[in-house]
Amino acid sequence: MKASFDGEWVCPKEEGTDLYEKSGYGRPDGNRLKLFPEEALYLAGKDKLTVDKLSFDELAKRFSEKTDFFRRFLVYRDIRERGLVIQTGPQDFRVFRRGEKPGKGRSQFLIRVLSERDFVDFTAIAEDSHSAVNMRKQFVVAAVDDENEITYYEVKTSKLPEGKTCVDIPKVKGVLTGNSVFIMPESGKNELPDEAMFGTWFDDSRLVLSPLETLYLLDKGLLEIEGGDELRKTLGVGDSELPFKMVVYESLRDSCYIPRTAYKFGHHFRVYSERSSHSAMLVHAIPGGSGMPMSRISRSVRLAHSVRKKMLFACVEQNDIEYIEFARIKL
Repeated sequence: MKASFDGEWVCPKEEGTDLYEKSGYGRPDGNRLKLFPEEALYLAGKDKLTVDKLSFDELAKRFSEKTDFFRRFLVYRDIRERGLVIQTGPQDFRVFRRGEKPGKGRSQFLIRVLSERDFVDFTAIAEDSHSAVNMRKQFVVAAVDDENEITYYEVKTSKLPEGKTCVDIPKVKGVLTGNSVFIMPESGKNELPDEAMFGTWFDDSRLVLSPLETLYLLDKGLLEIEGGDELRKTLGVGDSELPFKMVVYESLRDSCYIPRTAYKFGHHFRVYSERSSHSAMLVHAIPGGSGMPMSRISRSVRLAHSVRKKMLFACVEQNDIEYIEFARIKL
């Protein structure tokens, strides 16, 4: 099949409508069909289309003058090779349910294409996810690495459901030693509810609180300690992340979850929905308007998957939190 290129669209000169009706290629435009560059190059690579007598390599070079075209083409080709119909969409692409196509079905995925070195703006990603939800689609990030391999991540934004550990916490007394707070019950028994998992036993009679646990109990009026006001200032020294970590910690506790440090996993919190030996989530707190490289997100998701946990990034805008979950999927 022959086609011409007008600088943006590729238009087959004959039998173009069959490409749309049978396989979901292009956009009908009156009595002709318009193909996007990714579609045209894919068909040219299959020897099903000749564009202005250009070879595949010549056509690819011309299309690649547009920023990020080749990366987008790799994703387009991969999804077509999986037997799915794909078209350009409100993000980069929309992908139809297996066996369905434009006019005879509905799309299932909205896809954003990124490279492994792209910096991910969490606010923008959250907006993409909200848009997909409003359209009743699944939002997917297709990350292309430097060796042109593709990894797909479903991205969800949501408020966390209520946890399972809602218990009354009694007021306790603490002793300040340096920057650490010890709870020292005379009986050697934890005065804080065991199911709430506060603190770590230092020895048989001393329970030591983490900085976030200390601040949480102080803020709730549940910890009596001399020098508490001064301690608030001291704990923040050298920890620039403390303000937004504290917002997330307090929100998790108030939602009946149990956040504990996830330092060994390279994140802020491992989160339990109830007292258990296995946490359900890894949560990393970030201030609103920030982000991180896609490569770091990839490492985080792979680690979380290897230890059977969800990976959530908690974006803090003032005191409002949006949880963004990344999870690897197969299309």
